[in-house]
Amino acid sequence: MDNLDYGIIGNCRSAALISKTGSIDWCCLPEFDSPSVFAKLLDENIGGSFEIRVDDSYEITQKYERYTNILITSFKSGEDHFEIHDFMPRYRKLDGSHHAPPELIRYFKLISGKPSFSVLYDPRLEYAMGKTETFIKKDFIASLTYDVKFDTVFLYTSFDQESIVNSVEVELVQDEYMLMGYNEKLLLPTTERAYLDLQNTKVYWLNWTDLTPTYKKFNDEISRSALTLKLLSYDKTGAVLAAATTSLPETIGEVRNWDYRFCWIRDASMVIKVVSELGHKNVARRYLQFIIDLIPDKAEKLQIMYGINKEKKLTEETLEHLAGYKGSKPVRIGNAAYHQKQNDIYGILMDVIYEQMVKFSIDIENGEDLWAITKGIVWIVSNNWKDADKGIWEFRTEDRHFTFSKVLCWTALDRAIKVAEMLGKQHKIDKWEPIRAEIWQDIYDNAWNDEVGAYTQSYGSKDLDASVLLMESYGCVDAKDERYIKTVNAIGDELSNDGLLYRYKNEDDFGLPSSSFTVCTFWYINSLFKIGEEKKALEYFERLLGYSNHLGLFSEDIDFKTKRLLGNFPQAYSHLALIECAINFSKKESEDQMLETLRE
Repeated sequence: MDNLDYGIIGNCRSAALISKTGSIDWCCLPEFDSPSVFAKLLDENIGGSFEIRVDDSYEITQKYERYTNILITSFKSGEDHFEIHDFMPRYRKLDGSHHAPPELIRYFKLISGKPSFSVLYDPRLEYAMGKTETFIKKDFIASLTYDVKFDTVFLYTSFDQESIVNSVEVELVQDEYMLMGYNEKLLLPTTERAYLDLQNTKVYWLNWTDLTPTYKKFNDEISRSALTLKLLSYDKTGAVLAAATTSLPETIGEVRNWDYRFCWIRDASMVIKVVSELGHKNVARRYLQFIIDLIPDKAEKLQIMYGINKEKKLTEETLEHLAGYKGSKPVRIGNAAYHQKQNDIYGILMDVIYEQMVKFSIDIENGEDLWAITKGIVWIVSNNWKDADKGIWEFRTEDRHFTFSKVLCWTALDRAIKVAEMLGKQHKIDKWEPIRAEIWQDIYDNAWNDEVGAYTQSYGSKDLDASVLLMESYGCVDAKDERYIKTVNAIGDELSNDGLLYRYKNEDDFGLPSSSFTVCTFWYINSLFKIGEEKKALEYFERLLGYSNHLGLFSEDIDFKTKRLLGNFPQAYSHLALIECAINFSKKESEDQMLETLRE
């Protein structure tokens, strides 16, 4: 079955996707949201790739080096056996800063015999919009384009340059390397330096993973998901990307194809909450600084999303020359959703601010900034919570009174009150508590539909929506609340299809949804767990884990029938929700074991 059988490598500056046969089919340099160097993922004919070609006698397998983001692709034919260790260098320098250049390294490790292969090195710069020419120079291979704008990449290698450029078969008799970078190197690379970069990068990832707690159950899945979320964080500004790709369709052949290489306040805040729960406080601090830097004016409303370098204008364009993933057009760059009004983002951000102030000591300067943002959020929510908006799913047509948006407006006030309690700001508490109560009553009176027997997608609607499951997670209702239990069961009955959930079933701007939104299935599993359906939840969870790709990675969507991965990849939403579910199951097992021990 065709699937998103890719591994991701990266260094918190950019990323690349590598197929299960060792082909780099997606890579943008120098940063995540830069134009692509390789985009075979979006056009098999003109996108460009960096492939390793062996004959049919070779068995190809792939795995991550344990607890790292180093991807190992193994090629074996009888005695002939070699591995490619793919990575983007990242490690701590002596001055405490990180070495994370805009480059990737392919380290060829000879295991046994005399394996042979050829290389297709075919960069197509600037989204393959013009012609890319490749030249052999004394110390490197240069590829450049002038057609759209000037751009270039450099390939350094210990192999014969002519053989690489002309795809001539080479025999591996010792360890070799290839380094493709955005910049010309001042210090010429060597195989020894490539090996040193590999080891330093390995140590970096092992040390990072060592900060993550060990869990009795699903530890490997939690670890891989955490490493993936870290790869989607942009070190320079603290932004967190929704995914590393653009225009991978929610359904093959349809037009729901979006650019996800941006920082959505909602997605990023949810990621930060989970990653900080795993003990990675620096990621959280950098993200909060990203937010602080975005809000210089106390009255300025947040956009729902920003560029990773804090850009506020994310003009959407289509790249008509690219055929799209499996022919799914259009291919988009930029994202027009940045114009939208979504009231839920304030509550999700306020939840993160509160969590950070509880978990980690925050210096007074940062604390003052966060208190200023807290007051600003309350002011904005107090003046806007009664307004309709586009909602979490970014409906591009009419505004509605979405239940999820109202719940998160309540959350914004609730967490702001808790922060005020921590800081002893009683006058603010007295002022804000009546607003919180008013929002809660509004939800209670208007979001519930007696006929449906559930909280519905929007006020006055009969449509169910998986986002409503998060009412309990944010504390707006209790898991034992009869209305919530009925809502969970109704959503399971209506939106579940062979154990996978629709976001919603009602028609939106692009017709009826036709694939499962992975994060929603995780939300449903969590909700089942919370209402006491633990056995059923675990069955659903273990089945869902079986739909990941060969490396344990998830995209945004899953096809109901074939179970193939769809949508942008890897998806932060999916992996943060996986971690939340896995932690709940692991904690429950530990509690059960403790009770069993006490009984003995």
